[in-house]
Amino acid sequence: MAKIQESGEMYLETIYVLSKKNGEVRSHDVAEYMEFSKPSVCRAVGVLKNNGYLLMDKSGFLTLTESGLAIAKKIYERHITLTDFLTKLGVSPEIAAQDACRIEHDITDETFAAIKRHDALLREGTK
Repeated sequence: MAKIQESGEMYLETIYVLSKKNGEVRSHDVAEYMEFSKPSVCRAVGVLKNNGYLLMDKSGFLTLTESGLAIAKKIYERHITLTDFLTKLGVSPEIAAQDACRIEHDITDETFAAIKRHDALLREGTK
C-alpha cells in the first residue's frame, strides 16, 4: 500500500465524519463538505480506491476499507484531541479547529501521545 499524503488523510477523515453523521457518503457529499470541486474529489477518490483505502459500490456510495478506516480514525482522534487541547489553552474554538487540522497531519505519534497524557492529567486535576 502506498504512503498516503496529507490530502488523502483529509479525504479519509471527511468520509469517516460524513459516514458517522449521515450513514452513507457519495463523492458529491465530500465535495460539498470540503468545498472542493467534484472533479478534484473524483480524482482523489480514484487514487484512494486504487491504493486500497476505500471502495465504491455501483450506486456511488463510498466505504472505507480496514486500512482507510484506521487512518481516518487516527486523524479524526488527533483533530478532536488537538482542538480540545488548544481550546483549553485559550485559543478560540474556530482557530483551534483550523490549527488542529494543520497539526494533525504532521505531529509524530510520540508527541501526540504526550499531549494526550498531559490532557488526561489536566482532566484528572479538574475532578
